[in-house]
Amino acid sequence: MVTLEDLKQIVKPKLKPILWDDEKNVLTLLDQSALPFQNNYVDVRTPEEASLAIKLMKVRGAPAIGITASYGMVLSLISSKPSSLEDSISILERAKKVLDMARPTAVNLTWATSVMLESSRHAIEQGEIKSVNELITLLKVQAKKIFDDELEAELKMGLYGLEKINDGDTILTQCNAGGLATGTGIGTALAPIRVAHALGMRISVIAPETRPWLQGSRLTTYELMTDNIPVTLIADTAVGLVMYKGMVNSVMVGADRILADGHVFNKIGTFKEGVIAHELGIPFYALAPLSTFDFKSKANDVTIEERDADEVRTVRGIPIAPEGVKVYNPVFDVTPPKYVTAIITEGGIVYPPFEKNSLKLLSKER
Repeated sequence: MVTLEDLKQIVKPKLKPILWDDEKNVLTLLDQSALPFQNNYVDVRTPEEASLAIKLMKVRGAPAIGITASYGMVLSLISSKPSSLEDSISILERAKKVLDMARPTAVNLTWATSVMLESSRHAIEQGEIKSVNELITLLKVQAKKIFDDELEAELKMGLYGLEKINDGDTILTQCNAGGLATGTGIGTALAPIRVAHALGMRISVIAPETRPWLQGSRLTTYELMTDNIPVTLIADTAVGLVMYKGMVNSVMVGADRILADGHVFNKIGTFKEGVIAHELGIPFYALAPLSTFDFKSKANDVTIEERDADEVRTVRGIPIAPEGVKVYNPVFDVTPPKYVTAIITEGGIVYPPFEKNSLKLLSKER
């Protein structure tokens, strides 16, 4: 039987999307907006720069955004040089507001900034730290823990997801829920695929292009090809036919937010895959760490982010529609629980009824 420790030795992705230099106090991000044509890295030294990198989708994907935001909180103290612990908390509160506004749908973002702020408050109140430098050191450790916990969670998801994969399977995904989206090089929806491939199973992926930012064609295909995992690119509009023709054994997608009742918020196009999979009897799995769960909101409470109309009117700056045409550009949709076969987390697989079983899993993990 394969263990978590085994996976740490055999699953070795080539891409390193997020790097922290502890000596220079610089966060370095692989610029995903330039992939696959340019392999550029950008340095981030302030929370404002971290927020802008998130807004411009130089870093994207809920877990990767969370990791970036946690280091953005660290950088707020390093760049501002507060004179006291009291000033430090004020600076962290301002940084949290700046970072939280970058992408409203991804719950990992506000979760990570909250963890950083609350751990700071707690350490100060308990007298665990006496200086700003000690607080910075504490937050560096906390940010690294968020990264390390994410990496371990993804490997665990890979193990649980492996239970849903057979040798020779072809899996349909959506957008990019691989190592680029999580910052670790492993991924959520792609974690079981990476594990299966590392264990020598014959596995392949079908990736829809994912308009308008083309994360499927630019990113998912790029990272899978980099690691020699077979992948086929299709147009978004080919999803139904591909599933109808029996070319897909299961659907595995990531998530930017999952509600306690099983509503899955993910990149636009996911709902369509869920409905078609349900109609054709194809299993549909959402994979995400427990930090992605939102146990407070209802489906109608969640803000669906809308982005610039020119993202739809153009492709990489080239016009493809009449100038000035009206555009609706939501970048996420919501898949109701009736279309979700199971949710795969680092703590285990959650089956319907989701509200009961997700809360049971969370309490077990705590």
